[in-house]
Amino acid sequence: MKPSLAAIGIDAVDGVFLDIGVSSPQIDDSERGFSFRFDGPLDMRMDTSAGETAAEWLMRADADEIARVIADFGEERFARRIAGAIVAQRKIAPLATTGELARLVEGAVPKNRRDSAQHPATRTFQAIRIQINHELDELREALDAAASLLSPEGRLAVISFHSLEDRIVKKKLQELAQGCICPPEFPVCVCGRKPKVKLITRKPIVSGEEELAENPRARSAKLRVAEKC
Repeated sequence: MKPSLAAIGIDAVDGVFLDIGVSSPQIDDSERGFSFRFDGPLDMRMDTSAGETAAEWLMRADADEIARVIADFGEERFARRIAGAIVAQRKIAPLATTGELARLVEGAVPKNRRDSAQHPATRTFQAIRIQINHELDELREALDAAASLLSPEGRLAVISFHSLEDRIVKKKLQELAQGCICPPEFPVCVCGRKPKVKLITRKPIVSGEEELAENPRARSAKLRVAEKC
């Protein structure tokens, strides 16, 4: 972000808006491999010209790594069972398409009784996509870069779509908004730390009923905003 702006002579901006995650056109393009709703190559890369595909990663990663990714990034409690099914399947034939992975996960885990509309592979697809694109690391770097680019009273707005992203955004904005960190028993501040931003939204802004009626994909969206001090 910063090098690209510096290259055109911009070292500060009045606002940054980050829309985190996969866009609808990417999800709806079967060739990108982001969704189990459309059978296509098991790719999942944001940049299709670089890095390994989801199929390649699933072929080389061991069961422990696959289980960790699905548990940590997908918050899937059946992660180890899914990882075992993936490793067993690749001994027979590599997983090459989104449909193959979706059917494998569906056969490995019970259906969500709390949300019967949610496909059993939802969390697994999310987790693998995050792993392939290093999305959480990219988000942390983007937040730091955005905050450092803002002019005084410039605003940073971030929309996230799942709990892992929102927790990272919330924590980072709280860190940036924190002032003195001296122990409470100190009579005066010696750390000199000043808040870098002030929080405009203490709680995230979420979609209302009218917006959800027009755009159901916004149901998990959360917006947080901070202003540069």
